[in-house]
Amino acid sequence: MKIAVIGSGYVGLVVGTCFADTGNKIYCVDVDEKKIARLQAGEVPIYEPGLEELIKRNVEEGRLLFSTDVATAIKKASVIFIAVGTPPGEDGSADLRYVLAVADSIGTHMESPKTVVLKSTVPVGTNKKVRARIAAKTKIDFDVVSNPEFLKEGAAIEDFTKPDRVVIGCETEAARKVMEELYSPYLRTGKPLLCMDPASAEMTKYAANAMLATRISFMNEMARICEVVGADVNHVRKGIGTDARIGFPFLFAGVGYGGSCFPKDVRALVQTAKEHGYQPHIVPAVEEVNEEQKHLLVQKVFKHFGKDLKGKHFALWGLAFKPKTDDMREAPSLVVVEGLRAAGATVTAFDPEAMKETKRMIGDAITYADNALDACKGADALILVTEWSEFRHLDLEEIKPLLKGRVLFDGRNIWDPARVRAQGFEYYGIGVR
Repeated sequence: MKIAVIGSGYVGLVVGTCFADTGNKIYCVDVDEKKIARLQAGEVPIYEPGLEELIKRNVEEGRLLFSTDVATAIKKASVIFIAVGTPPGEDGSADLRYVLAVADSIGTHMESPKTVVLKSTVPVGTNKKVRARIAAKTKIDFDVVSNPEFLKEGAAIEDFTKPDRVVIGCETEAARKVMEELYSPYLRTGKPLLCMDPASAEMTKYAANAMLATRISFMNEMARICEVVGADVNHVRKGIGTDARIGFPFLFAGVGYGGSCFPKDVRALVQTAKEHGYQPHIVPAVEEVNEEQKHLLVQKVFKHFGKDLKGKHFALWGLAFKPKTDDMREAPSLVVVEGLRAAGATVTAFDPEAMKETKRMIGDAITYADNALDACKGADALILVTEWSEFRHLDLEEIKPLLKGRVLFDGRNIWDPARVRAQGFEYYGIGVR
Protein backbone atom coordinates (compact mmCIF):
# COMPACT_ATOMS: atom_id res chain seq x y z
CA MET A 1 0.00 0.00 0.00
CA LYS A 2 0.92 3.65 -0.35
CA ILE A 3 0.51 5.24 3.06
CA ALA A 4 0.89 8.81 4.27
CA VAL A 5 1.78 9.34 7.92
CA ILE A 6 1.15 12.97 8.80
CA GLY A 7 3.16 13.89 11.86
CA SER A 8 6.73 12.65 12.25
CA GLY A 9 6.97 12.71 16.01
CA TYR A 10 7.41 9.66 18.21
CA VAL A 11 4.26 7.81 17.14
CA GLY A 12 4.42 8.82 13.48
CA LEU A 13 8.03 7.71 13.07
CA VAL A 14 7.45 4.33 14.70
CA VAL A 15 4.22 3.68 12.79
CA GLY A 16 5.60 4.76 9.42
CA THR A 17 8.88 2.89 9.80
CA CYS A 18 7.25 -0.35 10.92
CA PHE A 19 4.73 -0.28 8.08
CA ALA A 20 7.56 0.41 5.63
CA ASP A 21 9.37 -2.63 6.97
CA THR A 22 6.51 -4.88 5.83
CA GLY A 23 6.80 -3.65 2.24
CA ASN A 24 4.53 -0.60 2.14
CA LYS A 25 5.50 2.71 0.52
CA ILE A 26 5.43 5.31 3.31
CA TYR A 27 5.39 9.09 3.02
CA CYS A 28 6.25 10.51 6.44
CA VAL A 29 5.39 14.20 6.37
CA ASP A 30 5.64 17.03 8.84
CA VAL A 31 5.35 20.81 8.73
CA ASP A 32 8.53 21.11 10.82
CA GLU A 33 11.16 21.74 8.14
CA LYS A 34 14.08 21.32 10.53
CA LYS A 35 12.84 17.93 11.71
CA ILE A 36 12.35 16.69 8.15
CA ALA A 37 15.79 17.98 7.15
CA ARG A 38 17.35 16.03 10.01
CA LEU A 39 15.48 12.88 9.02
CA GLN A 40 16.47 13.28 5.38
CA ALA A 41 20.08 13.61 6.53
CA GLY A 42 19.81 10.32 8.42
CA GLU A 43 19.51 11.89 11.88
CA VAL A 44 16.75 10.48 14.09
CA PRO A 45 15.43 13.22 16.43
CA ILE A 46 14.29 10.82 19.18
CA TYR A 47 15.92 7.94 21.01
CA GLU A 48 14.09 4.63 20.68
CA PRO A 49 15.99 1.32 20.69
CA GLY A 50 16.11 -0.21 17.19
CA LEU A 51 14.40 2.67 15.42
CA GLU A 52 17.46 4.30 13.84
CA GLU A 53 18.58 1.04 12.21
CA LEU A 54 15.06 0.34 10.95
CA ILE A 55 14.71 3.81 9.45
CA LYS A 56 18.09 3.57 7.74
CA ARG A 57 17.26 0.23 6.11
CA ASN A 58 13.86 1.30 4.80
CA VAL A 59 15.14 4.63 3.52
CA GLU A 60 17.95 2.86 1.65
CA GLU A 61 15.45 0.43 0.12
CA GLY A 62 13.20 3.29 -1.02
CA ARG A 63 10.15 2.43 1.05
CA LEU A 64 10.36 5.30 3.53
CA LEU A 65 10.36 8.93 2.39
CA PHE A 66 10.43 12.10 4.50
CA SER A 67 8.87 15.31 3.23
CA THR A 68 7.12 18.56 4.13
CA ASP A 69 4.85 18.21 1.08
CA VAL A 70 1.59 17.26 2.77
CA ALA A 71 -0.53 17.80 -0.36
CA THR A 72 1.46 15.38 -2.52
CA ALA A 73 1.46 12.71 0.19
CA ILE A 74 -2.32 12.99 0.53
CA LYS A 75 -2.81 12.68 -3.22
CA LYS A 76 -0.55 9.63 -3.58
CA ALA A 77 -1.63 7.62 -0.55
CA SER A 78 -4.69 5.40 -0.27
CA VAL A 79 -4.38 5.28 3.54
CA ILE A 80 -3.59 8.40 5.57
CA PHE A 81 -2.57 8.18 9.22
CA ILE A 82 -3.02 11.27 11.37
CA ALA A 83 -0.26 11.15 14.00
CA VAL A 84 0.11 14.76 15.08
CA GLY A 85 0.31 15.93 18.68
CA THR A 86 -2.68 16.61 20.91
CA PRO A 87 -1.09 18.72 23.65
CA PRO A 88 -3.08 19.42 26.81
CA GLY A 89 -4.86 22.72 27.16
CA GLU A 90 -4.92 24.72 30.38
CA ASP A 91 -7.91 22.74 31.62
CA GLY A 92 -6.32 19.38 30.74
CA SER A 93 -8.43 18.79 27.63
CA ALA A 94 -6.75 17.57 24.45
CA ASP A 95 -5.97 20.34 21.96
CA LEU A 96 -7.30 19.15 18.60
CA ARG A 97 -6.19 22.07 16.46
CA TYR A 98 -3.44 20.06 14.71
CA VAL A 99 -5.68 17.04 14.13
CA LEU A 100 -8.42 19.18 12.62
CA ALA A 101 -5.91 21.13 10.51
CA VAL A 102 -4.78 17.83 8.99
CA ALA A 103 -8.41 16.90 8.36
CA ASP A 104 -8.85 20.17 6.47
CA SER A 105 -5.75 19.42 4.38
CA ILE A 106 -7.01 15.94 3.55
CA GLY A 107 -10.38 17.28 2.41
CA THR A 108 -8.69 19.97 0.34
CA HIS A 109 -6.11 17.81 -1.44
CA MET A 110 -7.61 14.32 -1.80
CA GLU A 111 -8.38 13.36 -5.40
CA SER A 112 -9.54 9.76 -4.84
CA PRO A 113 -11.21 7.72 -2.07
CA LYS A 114 -9.15 7.47 1.12
CA THR A 115 -9.06 5.61 4.38
CA VAL A 116 -8.17 8.16 7.05
CA VAL A 117 -6.81 6.67 10.27
CA LEU A 118 -6.70 8.55 13.56
CA LYS A 119 -3.54 7.40 15.34
CA SER A 120 -3.22 10.45 17.59
CA THR A 121 -4.64 10.04 21.07
CA VAL A 122 -7.93 11.92 20.91
CA PRO A 123 -11.03 12.22 23.10
CA VAL A 124 -14.31 10.53 22.35
CA GLY A 125 -16.11 12.25 19.48
CA THR A 126 -13.00 13.27 17.52
CA ASN A 127 -13.71 10.74 14.78
CA LYS A 128 -16.99 12.53 14.06
CA LYS A 129 -15.27 15.93 14.06
CA VAL A 130 -12.62 14.77 11.61
CA ARG A 131 -15.25 13.24 9.39
CA ALA A 132 -17.23 16.49 9.35
CA ARG A 133 -14.17 18.62 8.56
CA ILE A 134 -13.16 16.44 5.62
CA ALA A 135 -16.72 16.18 4.30
CA ALA A 136 -17.02 19.96 4.33
CA LYS A 137 -14.27 20.19 1.72
CA THR A 138 -14.85 17.24 -0.60
CA LYS A 139 -17.54 15.06 -2.18
CA ILE A 140 -15.13 12.14 -2.68
CA ASP A 141 -15.81 9.02 -0.59
CA PHE A 142 -13.65 8.38 2.45
CA ASP A 143 -13.65 6.46 5.72
CA VAL A 144 -12.37 7.63 9.10
CA VAL A 145 -10.98 4.91 11.35
CA SER A 146 -9.97 5.29 15.00
CA ASN A 147 -6.86 3.20 15.64
CA PRO A 148 -5.29 4.09 19.00
CA GLU A 149 -1.63 3.29 19.62
CA PHE A 150 -0.36 1.30 22.59
CA LEU A 151 3.37 1.91 22.34
CA LYS A 152 5.65 1.94 25.36
CA GLU A 153 8.62 4.23 24.97
CA GLY A 154 11.73 2.09 25.04
CA ALA A 155 9.87 -0.91 23.58
CA ALA A 156 7.84 0.70 20.79
CA ILE A 157 9.14 -1.45 17.91
CA GLU A 158 8.37 -4.62 19.84
CA ASP A 159 4.94 -3.32 20.83
CA PHE A 160 4.04 -2.41 17.26
CA THR A 161 5.29 -5.57 15.58
CA LYS A 162 4.08 -7.95 18.31
CA PRO A 163 0.90 -6.31 19.63
CA ASP A 164 -1.34 -7.74 22.34
CA ARG A 165 -4.23 -6.60 20.15
CA VAL A 166 -5.03 -4.06 17.46
CA VAL A 167 -8.04 -1.86 18.17
CA ILE A 168 -9.93 -0.24 15.31
CA GLY A 169 -13.10 1.81 15.39
CA CYS A 170 -14.83 1.98 12.04
CA GLU A 171 -18.27 2.03 10.49
CA THR A 172 -17.81 0.28 7.13
CA GLU A 173 -16.74 -3.17 6.04
CA ALA A 174 -14.41 -1.64 3.46
CA ALA A 175 -12.47 0.20 6.17
CA ARG A 176 -12.26 -2.91 8.31
CA LYS A 177 -10.78 -4.90 5.41
CA VAL A 178 -8.17 -2.21 4.72
CA MET A 179 -7.05 -2.23 8.36
CA GLU A 180 -7.10 -6.01 8.52
CA GLU A 181 -4.83 -6.23 5.49
CA LEU A 182 -2.50 -3.55 6.82
CA TYR A 183 -2.04 -5.22 10.21
CA SER A 184 -2.12 -8.84 9.04
CA PRO A 185 1.71 -9.28 9.18
CA TYR A 186 1.60 -8.52 12.90
CA LEU A 187 -1.35 -10.76 13.80
CA ARG A 188 -0.14 -14.10 12.47
CA THR A 189 0.30 -15.50 15.98
CA GLY A 190 -3.42 -15.19 16.63
CA LYS A 191 -3.52 -11.87 18.44
CA PRO A 192 -6.91 -10.24 17.84
CA LEU A 193 -7.94 -7.32 15.69
CA LEU A 194 -10.76 -5.84 17.75
CA CYS A 195 -13.29 -4.01 15.60
CA MET A 196 -15.72 -1.70 17.37
CA ASP A 197 -17.46 1.63 16.98
CA PRO A 198 -15.19 4.70 16.82
CA ALA A 199 -16.28 6.12 20.20
CA SER A 200 -15.42 2.87 21.96
CA ALA A 201 -12.04 2.71 20.24
CA GLU A 202 -11.27 6.29 21.32
CA MET A 203 -12.36 5.49 24.87
CA THR A 204 -10.28 2.29 24.96
CA LYS A 205 -7.03 4.25 24.70
CA TYR A 206 -7.86 6.54 27.61
CA ALA A 207 -9.26 3.70 29.71
CA ALA A 208 -6.13 1.58 29.20
CA ASN A 209 -3.75 4.37 30.20
CA ALA A 210 -5.92 5.42 33.13
CA MET A 211 -5.96 1.83 34.41
CA LEU A 212 -2.16 1.52 34.19
CA ALA A 213 -1.69 4.92 35.83
CA THR A 214 -4.09 3.83 38.56
CA ARG A 215 -2.00 0.75 39.32
CA ILE A 216 1.12 2.90 39.64
CA SER A 217 -0.53 5.45 41.91
CA PHE A 218 -2.16 2.69 43.95
CA MET A 219 1.20 1.07 44.66
CA ASN A 220 2.76 4.42 45.46
CA GLU A 221 0.03 5.08 47.99
CA MET A 222 0.55 1.60 49.43
CA ALA A 223 4.26 2.42 49.72
CA ARG A 224 3.44 5.58 51.70
CA ILE A 225 1.23 3.55 54.02
CA CYS A 226 3.94 0.87 54.35
CA GLU A 227 6.38 3.51 55.54
CA VAL A 228 4.13 4.74 58.35
CA VAL A 229 3.08 1.27 59.56
CA GLY A 230 6.51 -0.36 59.25
CA ALA A 231 5.75 -2.73 56.36
CA ASP A 232 7.82 -3.33 53.19
CA VAL A 233 6.12 -2.57 49.87
CA ASN A 234 8.34 -5.06 48.02
CA HIS A 235 6.90 -7.89 50.11
CA VAL A 236 3.40 -6.50 49.67
CA ARG A 237 3.90 -6.35 45.89
CA LYS A 238 4.80 -10.02 45.80
CA GLY A 239 1.94 -10.88 48.10
CA ILE A 240 -0.67 -9.29 45.87
CA GLY A 241 1.01 -9.78 42.49
CA THR A 242 0.90 -13.56 42.79
CA ASP A 243 -2.89 -13.30 42.93
CA ALA A 244 -3.96 -14.25 39.39
CA ARG A 245 -6.67 -11.59 39.52
CA ILE A 246 -4.05 -8.87 39.99
CA GLY A 247 -0.70 -9.87 38.46
CA PHE A 248 2.64 -8.03 38.62
CA PRO A 249 2.77 -5.47 35.77
CA PHE A 250 2.80 -1.81 36.86
CA LEU A 251 2.96 -2.66 40.57
CA PHE A 252 6.34 -1.11 41.33
CA ALA A 253 6.49 1.75 43.81
CA GLY A 254 8.61 4.75 42.87
CA VAL A 255 8.64 8.50 42.40
CA GLY A 256 5.68 8.67 40.07
CA TYR A 257 4.95 8.33 36.38
CA GLY A 258 5.75 10.86 33.68
CA GLY A 259 6.08 10.93 29.90
CA SER A 260 3.81 12.02 27.11
CA CYS A 261 0.90 9.63 27.69
CA PHE A 262 -0.19 8.88 31.24
CA PRO A 263 -0.25 12.46 32.63
CA LYS A 264 -1.87 13.92 29.53
CA ASP A 265 -4.38 11.12 29.02
CA VAL A 266 -5.48 10.98 32.66
CA ARG A 267 -6.19 14.73 32.64
CA ALA A 268 -7.93 14.56 29.28
CA LEU A 269 -10.17 11.71 30.48
CA VAL A 270 -11.18 13.73 33.53
CA GLN A 271 -11.98 16.73 31.36
CA THR A 272 -13.93 14.65 28.84
CA ALA A 273 -16.08 13.24 31.63
CA LYS A 274 -16.75 16.73 33.02
CA GLU A 275 -17.69 18.04 29.58
CA HIS A 276 -20.36 15.34 29.43
CA GLY A 277 -21.74 16.14 32.88
CA TYR A 278 -19.99 13.50 34.98
CA GLN A 279 -17.56 14.25 37.83
CA PRO A 280 -15.12 11.32 38.05
CA HIS A 281 -13.65 10.36 41.43
CA ILE A 282 -10.96 7.71 40.99
CA VAL A 283 -9.11 9.18 38.01
CA PRO A 284 -8.51 12.64 39.54
CA ALA A 285 -7.15 10.90 42.65
CA VAL A 286 -4.70 8.99 40.46
CA GLU A 287 -3.21 12.25 39.24
CA GLU A 288 -3.19 13.77 42.73
CA VAL A 289 -1.25 10.84 44.19
CA ASN A 290 1.19 10.94 41.29
CA GLU A 291 1.94 14.64 41.69
CA GLU A 292 2.53 14.17 45.43
CA GLN A 293 4.81 11.21 44.77
CA LYS A 294 7.14 13.28 42.58
CA HIS A 295 7.98 15.41 45.63
CA LEU A 296 8.69 12.43 47.90
CA LEU A 297 12.44 12.18 47.28
CA VAL A 298 12.98 15.83 48.13
CA GLN A 299 10.96 15.33 51.32
CA LYS A 300 13.25 12.44 52.22
CA VAL A 301 16.29 14.62 51.55
CA PHE A 302 14.81 17.27 53.86
CA LYS A 303 14.21 14.66 56.54
CA HIS A 304 17.88 13.69 56.48
CA PHE A 305 19.64 17.02 55.85
CA GLY A 306 17.05 19.58 56.93
CA LYS A 307 15.17 22.00 54.70
CA ASP A 308 18.09 24.41 54.27
CA LEU A 309 20.35 22.76 51.68
CA LYS A 310 22.71 25.67 51.10
CA GLY A 311 26.19 24.29 50.57
CA LYS A 312 24.90 20.78 49.89
CA HIS A 313 25.65 19.04 46.59
CA PHE A 314 23.80 16.04 45.19
CA ALA A 315 24.55 13.44 42.53
CA LEU A 316 21.48 12.48 40.52
CA TRP A 317 21.30 9.34 38.40
CA GLY A 318 18.58 9.29 35.74
CA LEU A 319 16.73 12.19 34.16
CA ALA A 320 14.36 10.65 31.58
CA PHE A 321 10.90 9.76 32.86
CA LYS A 322 11.73 6.08 32.30
CA PRO A 323 14.65 4.00 30.99
CA LYS A 324 15.37 3.50 27.28
CA THR A 325 14.14 6.92 26.22
CA ASP A 326 15.31 10.52 26.17
CA ASP A 327 11.79 11.80 26.88
CA MET A 328 11.73 14.42 29.63
CA ARG A 329 8.05 15.31 29.46
CA GLU A 330 6.55 15.33 32.99
CA ALA A 331 9.73 13.62 34.26
CA PRO A 332 9.90 13.27 38.07
CA SER A 333 13.57 14.29 37.90
CA LEU A 334 12.52 17.84 37.01
CA VAL A 335 10.49 18.09 40.22
CA VAL A 336 13.40 16.68 42.23
CA VAL A 337 15.88 19.13 40.70
CA GLU A 338 13.53 22.07 41.24
CA GLY A 339 12.99 21.12 44.89
CA LEU A 340 16.69 20.72 45.64
CA ARG A 341 17.67 23.96 43.94
CA ALA A 342 14.88 25.89 45.65
CA ALA A 343 16.35 24.76 48.98
CA GLY A 344 19.81 26.03 47.96
CA ALA A 345 21.46 22.81 46.79
CA THR A 346 23.50 22.16 43.66
CA VAL A 347 23.10 19.07 41.46
CA THR A 348 25.29 17.09 39.09
CA ALA A 349 23.32 14.62 36.97
CA PHE A 350 23.97 11.78 34.59
CA ASP A 351 21.58 10.05 32.21
CA PRO A 352 22.64 7.76 29.32
CA GLU A 353 20.34 9.47 26.81
CA ALA A 354 18.36 12.39 28.22
CA MET A 355 21.00 14.99 29.14
CA LYS A 356 20.76 16.84 25.84
CA GLU A 357 16.99 17.13 26.14
CA THR A 358 17.27 18.13 29.80
CA LYS A 359 19.72 20.88 28.94
CA ARG A 360 17.33 22.12 26.26
CA MET A 361 14.61 22.37 28.92
CA ILE A 362 16.45 23.73 31.97
CA GLY A 363 19.80 24.82 30.56
CA ASP A 364 22.68 25.08 33.02
CA ALA A 365 20.53 24.94 36.13
CA ILE A 366 22.45 21.75 36.96
CA THR A 367 25.82 20.29 35.99
CA TYR A 368 25.98 17.34 33.60
CA ALA A 369 28.50 14.55 34.13
CA ASP A 370 30.17 12.43 31.46
CA ASN A 371 29.34 9.22 33.34
CA ALA A 372 27.63 7.96 36.46
CA LEU A 373 30.77 7.87 38.60
CA ASP A 374 31.80 11.40 37.70
CA ALA A 375 28.40 12.61 38.89
CA CYS A 376 29.20 11.29 42.37
CA LYS A 377 32.39 13.30 42.91
CA GLY A 378 32.08 15.48 46.00
CA ALA A 379 28.35 14.82 46.48
CA ASP A 380 26.76 14.73 49.91
CA ALA A 381 24.36 12.02 48.67
CA LEU A 382 23.41 10.02 45.60
CA ILE A 383 19.82 10.19 44.38
CA LEU A 384 18.48 7.65 41.87
CA VAL A 385 15.43 8.78 39.89
CA THR A 386 15.40 6.64 36.72
CA GLU A 387 16.11 2.90 36.87
CA TRP A 388 18.44 2.48 33.87
CA SER A 389 19.86 -1.06 33.80
CA GLU A 390 23.43 0.18 34.19
CA PHE A 391 22.52 1.67 37.57
CA ARG A 392 21.20 -1.58 39.04
CA HIS A 393 24.49 -3.23 39.97
CA LEU A 394 25.84 -0.60 42.32
CA ASP A 395 29.57 -0.91 43.09
CA LEU A 396 29.59 0.61 46.55
CA GLU A 397 33.35 0.28 46.96
CA GLU A 398 33.84 2.27 43.78
CA ILE A 399 31.59 5.16 44.75
CA LYS A 400 32.67 5.36 48.41
CA PRO A 401 35.77 7.49 47.78
CA LEU A 402 33.85 9.71 45.36
CA LEU A 403 30.95 10.66 47.60
CA LYS A 404 31.49 13.13 50.44
CA GLY A 405 28.53 11.65 52.28
CA ARG A 406 27.44 8.02 52.45
CA VAL A 407 23.73 8.51 51.81
CA LEU A 408 21.67 6.90 49.04
CA PHE A 409 18.15 7.87 48.03
CA ASP A 410 16.69 5.08 45.88
CA GLY A 411 13.67 6.44 44.03
CA ARG A 412 12.93 3.13 42.30
CA ASN A 413 13.79 0.53 44.94
CA ILE A 414 16.39 -1.13 42.71
CA TRP A 415 19.07 -1.58 45.38
CA ASP A 416 19.14 -4.03 48.29
CA PRO A 417 18.76 -1.98 51.49
CA ALA A 418 20.51 -4.58 53.66
CA ARG A 419 23.52 -4.73 51.35
CA VAL A 420 23.77 -0.97 51.10
CA ARG A 421 23.56 -0.50 54.87
CA ALA A 422 26.09 -3.27 55.47
CA GLN A 423 28.57 -1.19 53.47
CA GLY A 424 28.14 1.74 55.84
CA PHE A 425 25.62 3.76 53.82
CA GLU A 426 22.36 5.25 54.96
CA TYR A 427 19.57 4.11 52.65
CA TYR A 428 16.21 5.68 51.83
CA GLY A 429 13.83 3.83 49.51
CA ILE A 430 10.12 4.12 48.70
CA GLY A 431 8.02 2.18 51.20
CA VAL A 432 10.78 -0.30 52.09
CA ARG A 433 12.34 -1.14 55.44
